[in-house]
Amino acid sequence: GFGDPLLISEEVLAILRNLHSRGVQTINSIYIDDSAFALEHQPPGRETSSNPYDAPIGATVVNFNSVAFRVFRNHHVRSTEPQTPTLPIMRELGRHMSRGRYLINICPGGCQPEKTMARFTAQLFRSLQHKAGIGGKGGFGRKKAPAHARLVYFHKNSRNLEEVLASMLKYSSNFIANLLYLTIGAEKYGYPATWAKANRAVHNALVSELGMKTATLIVQEEGAGLSRNNRVTARAMLGALKKFRPHGELLRKRRHVRIKSGTMKGIFNYAGYLSDGKAFVILLNQQRNTRGTVLARIQRGGYPRYASRR
Repeated sequence: GFGDPLLISEEVLAILRNLHSRGVQTINSIYIDDSAFALEHQPPGRETSSNPYDAPIGATVVNFNSVAFRVFRNHHVRSTEPQTPTLPIMRELGRHMSRGRYLINICPGGCQPEKTMARFTAQLFRSLQHKAGIGGKGGFGRKKAPAHARLVYFHKNSRNLEEVLASMLKYSSNFIANLLYLTIGAEKYGYPATWAKANRAVHNALVSELGMKTATLIVQEEGAGLSRNNRVTARAMLGALKKFRPHGELLRKRRHVRIKSGTMKGIFNYAGYLSDGKAFVILLNQQRNTRGTVLARIQRGGYPRYASRR
């Protein structure tokens, strides 16, 4: 894999059906090649909670590295997604949970991410291969594809980049953002993807698009805004929004504005475009979330075109 952020169950089934149509009748052992990424670490700022936004990332990942299932009275576990079979990893995670519905990442409390991601991916492929009419059984593992291996099928996701970005913005997906960020670096400086390549590529792109003066005001350690070491000024963000204006419709419309939010403990941000098309940025580092009040005042014309308040 090469960091496809939308390799979901429907895409996996499409892959397997294409393999079947090309004469593949049996798949036994399944090996996951995740060598396109050589990450120094998981995303800076990522925690080990069970929340989907804390899912680990890698080169070959499925279903956002998260699982949706229901636990019944007798501890029976069943997938709550019709397109996704009930997998062994769901049963493992739900074994000691109380009754109810869950949507969690595959590494709650921490794990060996590369090993767990590969196992999850292999389990999904194994389960769906039978639905695609492909027989076989065997073990799972991680292994780089041999250089002399014959290519049977190359899959390109059915969603284009615009659709991927729309999903990222709509659901505030840290997972998608960081996979795109890493891919930018790898496409620019060669695989395997690393954080260093991504940081360099994105910084150079910002210099090209915004100029050196503005680009130096934007500091990124990762692509989702999770790291507390990330830095940006309101003026720099306004510069980025001016460049993004042709794509403004990718942002959700709310309160009569195109808007994107950003929230962490002690951080409450808004950025987007007012109904008249003007860009706005609200960056609040404080304990109370008053960004809605600030936005309402901006909409009423209560602040100058550019304001910096401490």
